[in-house]
Amino acid sequence: MKVRKAVIPAAGLGTRMLPATKTVPKEMLPLVDKPAIQYIIEEAVASGIEDILIVTNRAKSAMDDYFDYTPELEESLSRAGKVTELEAVRRSADIANIFYVRQKETKGLGHAVWRAKKFVGDEPFAVLLGDDLMMAEKPVTKQLIDAAEKYHAAAVGTQQVAPEAISKYSSLKVAMIEDRVYTVTDMNEKPQPSEAFSRFAILGRYILTKEIFSILENTPPGYGGEIQLTDGLRELCIRSPMVAVDFEGRRYDTGNMIGFLEATIDFALKDRSVGPWLREFLIDKVKNL
Repeated sequence: MKVRKAVIPAAGLGTRMLPATKTVPKEMLPLVDKPAIQYIIEEAVASGIEDILIVTNRAKSAMDDYFDYTPELEESLSRAGKVTELEAVRRSADIANIFYVRQKETKGLGHAVWRAKKFVGDEPFAVLLGDDLMMAEKPVTKQLIDAAEKYHAAAVGTQQVAPEAISKYSSLKVAMIEDRVYTVTDMNEKPQPSEAFSRFAILGRYILTKEIFSILENTPPGYGGEIQLTDGLRELCIRSPMVAVDFEGRRYDTGNMIGFLEATIDFALKDRSVGPWLREFLIDKVKNL
């Protein structure tokens, strides 16, 4: 079960980050020195992914431009002897084989994933949500791939959330197989705490099989009047094996301001060029509050 392809749904309107996202795709907002989506692509590549499809919309051509060569800029940097900057610019263009398809209508995450059908073909594939950044020693996508290959199953990334927070996520009905790995037999989308199967929520990473496409093609609109990926996953886990991986690492929801700021601070603290300065700055700032 070799996973070589990944899909990144990035067609959302970014309404939680307005007004910045009025003209700049939320995935292109800078997080330290790179746009947020580059961290997600780097995670996929570090997990062994070779080909990546980004599902966009007509307002997000900036992503296409960013992961392309920029001859004028590169020539200017070369002439100026700015080798480090030139390498960074070229790295983003050479990071992976990146393809694009547009979600022409806002029909939900399930519809966005379905748009990848021709790109994926018959292979298993990863899905990495464009809002969710992960900080982990071992890439979270790789953790899922390893479990999917071991159990010959689809896989979803999960962690336990607070009872009052489960209504923001998909709740999983699970049974433990081994430490941090569970079988999935059911799930529901954004349940009230009293209706949740458990506190285990799906958090932004998936390994799926081709069967999901025929399911999504016949999935009616659900929560919010959109085609929900959770509804398709629920049918998939009934038809074939699925595991949930309680992944090791920290997840950031960069689709909202608090999550974006948390990620910015934590990633900056780990950056050798600015981390030491930021640590001292924050300590000094807190002392003087």
